[in-house]
Amino acid sequence: MRALFYEEFGGDETFRVGEVPDPHPGPDSLLVKVVAAGINPVDYKLREGYLQGVIDTVFPVVPAWDVAGVVVRPGLDTPEYAVGDEVMAYARKDVVHAGTLAEFAEVPVRTATHKPSGLSFEQAAALPLAGLTALQSVRRSGLGEGSSVLVHAASGGVGSFATQLAVLAGARVVGTAGPTNQDYVRSLGATPIRHGDGVVEAARAVVPEGFDVILDYVGGHALDTVPDLLKPGGSVVSIADGRAASQFGGQSIWVRPSSDDLAELAALAADGRITVPISQVFDLDHAVDAYRALEGGHTRGKIVVTI
Repeated sequence: MRALFYEEFGGDETFRVGEVPDPHPGPDSLLVKVVAAGINPVDYKLREGYLQGVIDTVFPVVPAWDVAGVVVRPGLDTPEYAVGDEVMAYARKDVVHAGTLAEFAEVPVRTATHKPSGLSFEQAAALPLAGLTALQSVRRSGLGEGSSVLVHAASGGVGSFATQLAVLAGARVVGTAGPTNQDYVRSLGATPIRHGDGVVEAARAVVPEGFDVILDYVGGHALDTVPDLLKPGGSVVSIADGRAASQFGGQSIWVRPSSDDLAELAALAADGRITVPISQVFDLDHAVDAYRALEGGHTRGKIVVTI
């Protein structure tokens, strides 16, 4: 089958589009004809070797974990799925090897859910990793009706979903973003402020008493502002900086595959209660360009590759 793959750690020059062996699903997996795959920053961090010691790599690697497609062969013990079912998944496995930027993908049933008819394949492929990260971080923050919430990188893939979920929960949300994304963050239901220098003053101008919850999707300097912006007893959650837990008494999370959580998100998106922002769509032959766009660091929402 055709796929995007790499055979050594490095930059985007290691990518190739070509033939790799077909996957062979186990008893509790599905063989899926891929229609669309979502890409995420973790993909190129893995390619560059930054996560060695966290998760093992077996070359050649087909990148990406997000997928939407059609079941062509169910596993021996997957009674909830049949040939022809439209599915979506955060198809992460315990080893980085056979990802979803290919004509076919092996999808563990524990990572999958049925795709609602109200979602396009592109939307379904854009939702899993970023949406699950947002949902799980929002839940673990303990935010609720009336909470004041600061979302760092509110216009990014994860931040876009987290902002919407926090607003949906009844929170008062402030989101950091660059100058060209202020209106976009406002459209998600949050009050936008500029990231970078002056963020403490800008945030305090909107919520002078400080925040009940800080959701950090960028790390570094953004997390440095926690002492100035978090209320005593407040909650900080980060996906990008371990200091949230080690220094600030909060939580540092790594998203978990969950069929139930993904089904919940898919229903919210299909019903229009959250939107799935897609900035660009590429085909497989231009998947390297998709990653170059992602690595540029200024993406609004999600990038999707169609197969």
